[in-house]
Amino acid sequence: MDSRQITQEQQPWLLENGDPKRLTKEARHGHGRSRNVHNLSTSSLRKRSGYTLLSKDNRACLQTVLVNIQEVILGTKLSILFSAIPAAILAHYFGLGRAWIFILSLLGLTPLAERVSFLTEQIAFFTGPTVGGLLNATCGNITELIIAIFALSNNQIAVVKYSLLGSILSNLLLVLGTSLLCGGIANLGVEQKYDRRQADVNSLMLLLALLCHSLPLLFTYSAASPELTVEPTLYLSRTASIVMLGAYVVYLVFQLWTHRQFFEAEDEGLGENNEAEEEAVIGFWSAFAWLAGMTVFIAWLSEYVVDTIEDASDSWGLSVSFLSIILLPIVGNAAEHAGAIIFAFKNKLDISLGVALGSATQIAMFVVPLCVIVAWIMGVKMDLNFNILETGSLALAIIVTAFTLQDGTSHYLKGLILLLCYFVIGACFFVQRTPINHNDVPNFTLKLVTDSVLST
Repeated sequence: MDSRQITQEQQPWLLENGDPKRLTKEARHGHGRSRNVHNLSTSSLRKRSGYTLLSKDNRACLQTVLVNIQEVILGTKLSILFSAIPAAILAHYFGLGRAWIFILSLLGLTPLAERVSFLTEQIAFFTGPTVGGLLNATCGNITELIIAIFALSNNQIAVVKYSLLGSILSNLLLVLGTSLLCGGIANLGVEQKYDRRQADVNSLMLLLALLCHSLPLLFTYSAASPELTVEPTLYLSRTASIVMLGAYVVYLVFQLWTHRQFFEAEDEGLGENNEAEEEAVIGFWSAFAWLAGMTVFIAWLSEYVVDTIEDASDSWGLSVSFLSIILLPIVGNAAEHAGAIIFAFKNKLDISLGVALGSATQIAMFVVPLCVIVAWIMGVKMDLNFNILETGSLALAIIVTAFTLQDGTSHYLKGLILLLCYFVIGACFFVQRTPINHNDVPNFTLKLVTDSVLST
């Protein structure tokens, strides 16, 4: 028995009749053709591998490595941005401008975030859709989570709050608005409809998150001086965070088991390329190893982003709030956002809505409260009081989005309104110049407002 036959027995996904073999989901588990909307959105940025690297060597081990490189590194339209990763590392070690390190790190995070989605989908072919859904729920916003953890370790609470708030706003207003606008223009003669049930569930979850964000802010007004409510607000935020995490677990049960049909997107009519996307192209352990490696590089670049964001702010004359709320989410989630817009062009609004609303819900109900709990463990006093301007922007974004999606139909004007709301909010943070106080940032603005009210 030669090495090629041994390899075929040990790694059935790799070879078939001497050629690369792809393992379908149906062959492994017999599941239907429904797929998670997040995986569908990022799949629009993938490209089919030509296996050009395979002809260079026939040895089985090297062949496996070449298959992996071809599919993981070269199998995305964003592969050119991988060059930003070593560029950011070299810029750091050679002491180049810290603003350059910041922007190169952001560009390097873009393909890494898209590849994490691809790798979780590959793992799901071997583990089944339920485990795959749980992986997507935990890894879907891993970039934001890692950036937040590094910022917390540096006691940069403001950066954590700004970046997470920006991710929610960009998903609700920028991504959803652009999707509805582009979809409406591209399908002027077609009535665009979508399943309201998914939108209703996500809207309810976002309203619960808004309540948990608003109460700590309102609680500050309950005493004569904001200083008297600092500790109670912290305890209230931690309690609310535990409630939010519990609600998110129930949401996962609802999404993955009891009402799965609300969140699944049917693949029918997506084109011939979709047939290739319904197949595993690398093995389980290969995907797991790549996922671990990608996570390490995400953590590496996230540390650069956190360390250089204030220097980039000073160099460019932009506030840290603007960079964190506007720039970080746009660049970090560019792949997922582009996928949502592409499917809107194809009149697949259920996928676009699932990406935008699902990601916003995941950040608001999982990443934000998890950061509060992690900060508690680290001894950092992070609460859910995002200040009155930030919380007000969040409230308006959620309410406007809920009203926009209430009738189950869409047109380009709805998308335009959401985009205009995002531009106005972005302009607000562009002109804002809030000093970064690492010790008590959450209460800085509110303290000034309260003192001025009490003095009149």
